[in-house]
Amino acid sequence: MKRLIFSLVVISIILGLDPLKPVSAQGNDPNRAENDSGSVVCPPGVYTQDPLSCMPLGPSATLTQSSINGVFPSTPRADYNPDYALNYVPYHYFRLNKSGTTSYLSLGDAQSQSGALSNIGPGLVYVSYLDRADTGNGVYYYLSNGTWIPGDGGRVTPGIFQGKEFSSTPRTGFGWFLNEAQSKKRPDFASGNSTVKTYYRFNFVPVYASKVFAGTEWLMIGDQEWVEGRFVSSVLPSTTPPSSVDNGRWIDINLAEQTLSAYENNQLLYSTLISSGVDPYWTRPGLFQIYKKKDTENMSGAFEADKSDFYSLQDVPWTMYFDKARAIHGAYWHTFFGYPMSHGCVNMSIGDSAWLYQWAKEGDWVWVHDPSGRTPENPDLYGSGAP
Repeated sequence: MKRLIFSLVVISIILGLDPLKPVSAQGNDPNRAENDSGSVVCPPGVYTQDPLSCMPLGPSATLTQSSINGVFPSTPRADYNPDYALNYVPYHYFRLNKSGTTSYLSLGDAQSQSGALSNIGPGLVYVSYLDRADTGNGVYYYLSNGTWIPGDGGRVTPGIFQGKEFSSTPRTGFGWFLNEAQSKKRPDFASGNSTVKTYYRFNFVPVYASKVFAGTEWLMIGDQEWVEGRFVSSVLPSTTPPSSVDNGRWIDINLAEQTLSAYENNQLLYSTLISSGVDPYWTRPGLFQIYKKKDTENMSGAFEADKSDFYSLQDVPWTMYFDKARAIHGAYWHTFFGYPMSHGCVNMSIGDSAWLYQWAKEGDWVWVHDPSGRTPENPDLYGSGAP
């Protein structure tokens, strides 16, 4: 081995080479500054500023963008489920057949169909009852107004959907799925865009970012997880009060997203899905104030001249009037929250309306707006409103 090393040194000297001096590869100057392609890649991490000593590429670039979107690093969840007991109301509800029915003073009168007091309906009629009697010759209901009716119709079981309470305002947006949908790896319709997960109605998800592809809005709900915006009603918290709000408390009603959020002292407290007015009975945009609260309310009326669209709703819970006859209230007759359904009122689930009723005060502000611009703002188009 010693002889081999000695021979290599002798050959180097003969060729005029310094055996102790490093040789530059391909004749390049070893002291020359490297370009970016040869720079050292930074260790994986979030780099909100240029680290100078390394290139924040690869995993670092992904983590940095995820940090900007709010995906990484993860933060403690600020949302929690409201008290389930808020779904309770001291009433049972019954929907009459469209042809209507007759009320009687006693159960015996109802069975014999004698001594009729009044006709109820025809139309869309819901009543509240305190007792139910199965006589063997028919079922009868004892109403909260002290009368009996035959059981011609069907009992109603209100839905139990509830929104979210918040201990602090979330860093990012959030939303609820309106129906079953599948999330995708990318925000596009290209073939090979694989499915990540299947979601179902009322599933609650964070919303980190949005992107429009070929005219379709996509929402980022996870790392490399996107869903079409039409499947989700989303909320982007905004703690800046609308102009003229002077007490730090307001209710934000977004008609485009069909959501309601409650704010106090520049913090989001509660958010949920609603059902506002359908065309042409829109919920009117504007800034209003709650002028009357009622634990329960009977609502009835008709819009057509022949009264063919007559409706009667007994014991509507947790009613808060804010714009003429338009009110925020619980709705036990449907569960289509996230879609317009009313004649101008703002429908909420019973549990959601109970929470809001307990929190809200007469005089609190209600800001109704439609970021999409589809709801008319001409006041001449609006009547008094209805459930």
